[in-house]
Amino acid sequence: MQKSGWGARLRLCLGLLLAAPAGASAQVEGATSGLPVPRYVSLKADKVNVRGGPSREHDVSWVFTRAGIPVEITAESDNWRRIRDSEGAEGWVFHSLLSGRRTVLVAPTMQGQSFPLYTDASTGARVVASLEPRVLATVRSCDKKWCRIFGPGFDGYMEQHLLWGVYPNEVVE
Repeated sequence: MQKSGWGARLRLCLGLLLAAPAGASAQVEGATSGLPVPRYVSLKADKVNVRGGPSREHDVSWVFTRAGIPVEITAESDNWRRIRDSEGAEGWVFHSLLSGRRTVLVAPTMQGQSFPLYTDASTGARVVASLEPRVLATVRSCDKKWCRIFGPGFDGYMEQHLLWGVYPNEVVE
């Protein structure tokens, strides 16, 4: 009896691992939303309270003050989502303050340098801009190696590994 129980659990775990998108850590279906967890989303509002737990009774740990910032959903509890930001800080936000719009931060941990944005998905292409760390951009697409991103005054391709808000080897259409 125990043997078949372990076998079923093993098959379930293997199934979840095989179903996960390439480059993402093992994903499971969110208990409330039915969407994959973990996943990247962005902040919908200019003011987002991040709480210590999944209810309004929990204290506000900090406040985001800019819409569009990418965050990673790491858990769900009813209408609340536990999120992680680019610095690794985690807390809970109400689901309606999040958007499915995909955004990224350019190399948020690599200070003191700039990063080329190309006309095409090739380091041999013409450089159209040089972006500083933590520049916020919207994702048009990613092909596992390159992402086409845009923002105020720029539109082009950047190497995917330089962006926080997309998984390594993730395809975004």
